[in-house]
Amino acid sequence: MALDTDLSRSGKDSVSIEKYAPGIRTRLLFLISLLLILAGTTASSLYIIRSQLRRQVQANLQTDLAHSMETFQDLEAGRLAALDRENALMAAEPRLKALMTTNDARTIADDAVDFWKISGNDLFALADSDRRLQAAYTREAANTDSLKRDLQTQIADPSRHYLWNGGRLYEYSVRPLYFGSATEGTILGHVISGYAVDQAFLREVGRGAGADAAFCAGGLVAVSTLSEGLQPQLQQAKSKMHADGSLSIAMIGPERYVMASKDLTGGAGRPLQLIVMKSFAAADRAEREINWLIFWVSLLAMAAGSALILLIARMITQPLELLSAGVRAFGEGDRQHPLPQDGTQEVRYLSRVFAEMRDEIQKTNRALLESERLATIGRMASSISHDLRHYLAAVYANAEFLSSPALPSSERAELFEEIRLAVNGTTDLLDSLLIFSRTGAALQRVPTTLSSLVDRAIALIKTHPDAEKVTIKLVKSDVDTTTSVDTKQVERAIYNLLLNACQSARESTGLREVKVALAADSSTVSVTIVDSGLGVAEGIRESLFDPFVSQGKQRGTGLGLTLAWSVAREHDGEVKLVSSRSGQTVFRFTVARGLQEPVSSKNPTPSKVVMRCAALLA
Repeated sequence: MALDTDLSRSGKDSVSIEKYAPGIRTRLLFLISLLLILAGTTASSLYIIRSQLRRQVQANLQTDLAHSMETFQDLEAGRLAALDRENALMAAEPRLKALMTTNDARTIADDAVDFWKISGNDLFALADSDRRLQAAYTREAANTDSLKRDLQTQIADPSRHYLWNGGRLYEYSVRPLYFGSATEGTILGHVISGYAVDQAFLREVGRGAGADAAFCAGGLVAVSTLSEGLQPQLQQAKSKMHADGSLSIAMIGPERYVMASKDLTGGAGRPLQLIVMKSFAAADRAEREINWLIFWVSLLAMAAGSALILLIARMITQPLELLSAGVRAFGEGDRQHPLPQDGTQEVRYLSRVFAEMRDEIQKTNRALLESERLATIGRMASSISHDLRHYLAAVYANAEFLSSPALPSSERAELFEEIRLAVNGTTDLLDSLLIFSRTGAALQRVPTTLSSLVDRAIALIKTHPDAEKVTIKLVKSDVDTTTSVDTKQVERAIYNLLLNACQSARESTGLREVKVALAADSSTVSVTIVDSGLGVAEGIRESLFDPFVSQGKQRGTGLGLTLAWSVAREHDGEVKLVSSRSGQTVFRFTVARGLQEPVSSKNPTPSKVVMRCAALLA
């Protein structure tokens, strides 16, 4: 009981513990830490793997494109060699030599058709010894002026072997015809034959590396292995390629491509470019598969880690939480709360040490409470003894004087008045003690107006010797002060506050005045008391409402303000020192209206001071 009382009077410390107790739980901290570590590891792994994969993919694609360029060069050289062989065979044909000796353009044009059909090439043309074109045939156009004009321009430069005409690209070879041997004979003319550069040829270029290819002539896509719907996007991507021929990455349709180019302008006499492309689709697919694999592995790791954390929590954090609950319960006064007996070695050690500390605190508190109880009883006995001796001495002395038969009637009346005052003082002292001893009991609430209780308290205080030469002013107001209170207790509380104010005002060297004002709102009614005294000393402001605190007074038990504070708390209100300075000290006494029966009147909760005094006096 002693420990409970001591912990109750230390309610402020318990509230402080509760204020700072909330925080993140260790179990949740472990789980969040694990999830953050796994999430960070997963994100880092995905980033590193993706970066490495993309770097490796790009290197592989670059190798494939280089291989495609080599394939193109090999195919180009092979096709040109084949064309040279075919032209050599054609140039050795006697009929063709005889035809070229005619030097008649019409005859050559008519008879060249048979030789074209025999060659089976996509392009066939004959030129005289001065490289003047006599006849030119393609599968799309036969001996047209534009074909002759374009081919005439190309064959003028022996280093060229590409022809762009009619929207098609041709690779050709030129072979001279000799009358006699090639070293000593006479040039009769030139045989020109070539192949159309089509998708089949481009597929051969990219087949080994799985790449696509395109020829661009004059800034336009001449032929490509891509579908026709993607060629406008290829045209747009081509315009953004690096001028130095280095690798470029572009979106063509729904896929990303890495692109490399080779400039063939020198062999065509006009801008001609080979573009080799390879899609990232396979690499992106592999990257997505790896990302999903890592994601599912991470989820599995998180699930396994969560299970591990729960297991660790059962071994570590749960005993710690039980130990924390034990500390909180001890702070609230429960000294029997069970403490954890299992867990890790450190937790068991903490639990054992706390149990020993709890027992030691209980022993120390009991010893301190006993010594404080004895000291309080001594202070109370001393204070009450002093006041009772003062009053009894006055009664005894005056009674002795009254026994004298020669005492005049005027002096006898004065002695009777002094005896009456001493008896009234003794009665006030006993009433205060009785009311104080009953605080915390069930209140006898009755509806009344607080203004009527103030009027009665003022009427009583005016008869007290300490109110002599002190002016008491009641500030009238029209506020409704109806409330439901224990009239005897509230009247005594207001009386004590007025007595304290009068005693303080008597110490003033100037105006000795006490003002009383009433105020109310929807839920409370208050009495404000202002005195013109010297003010409350700084040293007792913190303990002003504790029992037996009475500084600078010759009489009094020190229970007046304590009683007023306890009565206000029991009526769901408060007594507050609003301000204090020399010439003006303001106290405010507040109670709840309590017109409906409050729970506290049926099950009263003793205040801190009342419980403390009850324990000390028990």
